[in-house]
Parts: sequence; structure tokens; C-alpha cells
Amino acid sequence: MGQKAFSGQVIELIGDLGVGKTVFTQGFAAGLGIKDAVNSPTFTILQVYEDGRIPMYHFDVYRIGESEEMLEIGWEDYVYGDGVCLIEWADQIEDLIGEIPAEKVMRVEIRKDLSKGTDYREILGRIPAASGDEA
Repeated sequence: MGQKAFSGQVIELIGDLGVGKTVFTQGFAAGLGIKDAVNSPTFTILQVYEDGRIPMYHFDVYRIGESEEMLEIGWEDYVYGDGVCLIEWADQIEDLIGEIPAEKVMRVEIRKDLSKGTDYREILGRIPAASGDEA
């Protein structure tokens, strides 16, 4: 997916704690050609990676109390900037996500299925119809 990412794209990452949102982001970053270690920015909220094909803005909004906090850190500069945004816990800021043109937003939901083993994950994606790609 990182190989096909484009500037202005927003990837919503939805899933329970420990399901693999950051691991997904690490793989996405590799597809962009990012060599830096990718860790969850739980306490810093945002980590910027600029050494790939396009910049990657990795948000973890788990600790965000209100959407206004995102505006204070320059949310719009990143969402409408030159890179791709990956947002862990994006369902907590749906009001802000809803303001982004739908054709730029992709939703990725990661679920564990313990009936199939502790390491099994199901990944569901919603890709905008305008993208021309299939899931």
C-alpha cells in the first residue's frame, strides 16, 4: 500500500489496543522507502518521516481529549500537505476526518480473531471509489 500512496492521502487505522496498527504502519513505511524505525507516537501524538518517496505523518490520537488539540499541533498543515497521513485511533477524531474530501480517505480496520490463533489478524479496508484501485 505504501508503494501506491499519494500526497494528501489519509489512512484511518482502526482497531483495539495491541491489534497491530503500528505494525501495519511499519509495513506501509517500508513501502514508501522509509528506513527509519517506526514507533507509535502515543505520547508525542505525531511523528514525521521524510526520508521516503513522500513524507509520512504518523499520528496516534489515543490520548487526544478533544479534536481542537489536533488543530493546535497543525493538523491541517499535515492533512493538506505533501505527504500521506496514517492515523491510529482515527475513530476518535471522526469530526475532523469528515472534513477531508472522501476520495482522499482510506479506512483500514484491523481485528484479532482468536478462534484462528493468537497471531491471526483480519484486515478490512474501505478504499474510495474514485481511487480506481481494488482492495
